[in-house]
Amino acid sequence: MLDAIETYLALRRTTGFAMSTAEHLLKSFAAFAAERGQTYVETKTAIDWAALGPSVAQRDARLRAVCRFVRHVRVEEVGHELPPANHFGARKKRRTPHIYTTDEISRLVEAALRLRPTRGLRPHTQATLIALLSSTGLRISEALKLTIADVTRDGLLIRETKFRKTRLVPLHDTAVAGLQRYLARRGLGSDDDPVFIDKPGRPLRYIAVKETFDRLVDKVGIRSTSARRPRLHDLRHTFAVRALQGSPTGRGRCGAHMAALATYMGHVNIYATYWYLEATPDLLRDVAMAGEAFISEGRSA
Repeated sequence: MLDAIETYLALRRTTGFAMSTAEHLLKSFAAFAAERGQTYVETKTAIDWAALGPSVAQRDARLRAVCRFVRHVRVEEVGHELPPANHFGARKKRRTPHIYTTDEISRLVEAALRLRPTRGLRPHTQATLIALLSSTGLRISEALKLTIADVTRDGLLIRETKFRKTRLVPLHDTAVAGLQRYLARRGLGSDDDPVFIDKPGRPLRYIAVKETFDRLVDKVGIRSTSARRPRLHDLRHTFAVRALQGSPTGRGRCGAHMAALATYMGHVNIYATYWYLEATPDLLRDVAMAGEAFISEGRSA
């Protein structure tokens, strides 16, 4: 079974998937099946192994990893059984994002600039990072991995991120100016040096950014409609919503706009982009107006 797993992983990786989690899970399952003297996937064994997960969501993820492997390998090896993928009945829940207003983002940036030490680089690092995330919709991991060489005259070069994709992210002139001001203050290093650094000059860590951002959210008094605190990741949701609001009119042009947005955000398909959208009052108003215009055109025709 291990040989079939290795072939499966290699094929998936050639299409851009990292497969690190899948590799861990499938090799664990193969060892579990081997203890039972099995060389083919059997439904009961797959369910028993998946049931070792500590939560429903993890049990579901374990079983689905096996199911994806079986669907591939059964093309040549029909002896493998395909377990029911929904055996554990887990459902992925989407956490309602907080869509930041322009005023809230401005307050976060201003509060970041007041961080201590006020004459150090830290306030400018945090403020520039927040502004960059809100204006580009970058994943926080992508922003933290940026190097000096990735800041080009054509935009930001985002190298081999999710699904091993590399893309160019053009920047608005104001974003370019803000980033250049930060780099001038930071001091240019070698091409391989990270753009965002902490006080000792090391790459800025996610946990430090998150903790600082959470404190800033509390300090400026931003509250979500849900019981949970607004997140750093919600800046990406906010960008997607604002980008859709800026879509040109017309069904065809809006479709092309969404396809461009999906590419800009680094999604492999447009469904992932839809995940980031949230029905804000402004967006619903725009949808209603577009609907009324469509109906009016139909009546006049």
